[in-house]
Amino acid sequence: KVWQIRLDMHLLNHDGNITDAASIAGIVALCHFRRPDVSVQGEEVTVYTPEERDPVPLSIHHMPICVSFAFFHQGTYLLVDPSEREERVMDGLLVIAMNKHREICTIQSSGVLMLVQDQILRCSKITAVKVAEITELIQKALENDLKARKEGGKFGFAESIPNQRITAFKMESAAVDTNNVEEEAGEIIAQADPPSEVFANPILHTPGTAQIGEGIENSWGDLEESEKEEAAEEEDGSEAAAFECGKTETEDTSTMEETKKDEPIVVSDSEEEEVVILEPQELPRKTR
Repeated sequence: KVWQIRLDMHLLNHDGNITDAASIAGIVALCHFRRPDVSVQGEEVTVYTPEERDPVPLSIHHMPICVSFAFFHQGTYLLVDPSEREERVMDGLLVIAMNKHREICTIQSSGVLMLVQDQILRCSKITAVKVAEITELIQKALENDLKARKEGGKFGFAESIPNQRITAFKMESAAVDTNNVEEEAGEIIAQADPPSEVFANPILHTPGTAQIGEGIENSWGDLEESEKEEAAEEEDGSEAAAFECGKTETEDTSTMEETKKDEPIVVSDSEEEEVVILEPQELPRKTR
C-alpha cells in the first residue's frame, strides 16, 4: 500500500517566526488527517468511502517541533520565538527541531555570527522544555477534536469558520457621508494650531540631499583632522617622488648626449657597399 500525501500551507498573517508556526501547523495537520480505509484480497484492492468505513489516521511515530532562537549583540542576548520586528534587527537565527524524546531532528543556523558549544547546548535544553509543552498542547487539542467529532459537534478550525474568527482583519463596507466635508474640514483647520514655521521649498543643505524642516547640515564626506593630515603627507610624498623622477630622467638624457658626442658615427653607402668611419669633427653637413 502506497499513499502520496501533499501538504500545502497558506499564510493568513505573518508576525515573525514563521518556521515554528509552520512546523506546528504541518505536524498537527498530518496527525489530524484521516485516509480512506483499504482492503487487499489477492490482486483486488478496495478503497472504502467514509460512509462505508471510518477513515484511519496516518502512522506518525513522533512529532518534530521547531524552536527558533534569535541572537543580538554577537550572541550576548538570546530570545525565543522572535517577532517580525525583532527578526529585522537580530544578528543570527538558530532553529532546532526536536521531539518529546529529546531527539534532535535538525539544526539550522543563519546570520552573521558564530555560535560556541555552550550556546548550542543551552538552546537545546530550552528546546527540550518548549517541545514537551507544545507536544502536550497538540495532543490535548487533538483529543478535544476527536471527542467533539464523536459527539457530532465542531472543534478548532471548523468552529472558527462560522464566527469569522480567522478573518479578524476583515471589515465590512460602510457608507461615508460626503455632504458637509468642506465645512467640517474648515472647522478642523480653524481649531488646529498653526505650524511654527512654513518652508515653501525643501532645504538643500548639500548637493544631492533634500530635507524638509530645520534639521542639521549633512557632514557626509567631510574628512577628519587625522585623515586630512594623512592626505597632505601623501600629496607631499607624491610631489617629491615626481621631482626625483624628473631629475633622474634629466641626468640620464644629458649622459646619453655626452656619450653620443664622443662616439664615432658609422655611415654606409649602399651603392658601393663601403663602410666609412668618420670622426666627430670630420662629419659632413649631409650624410646618407
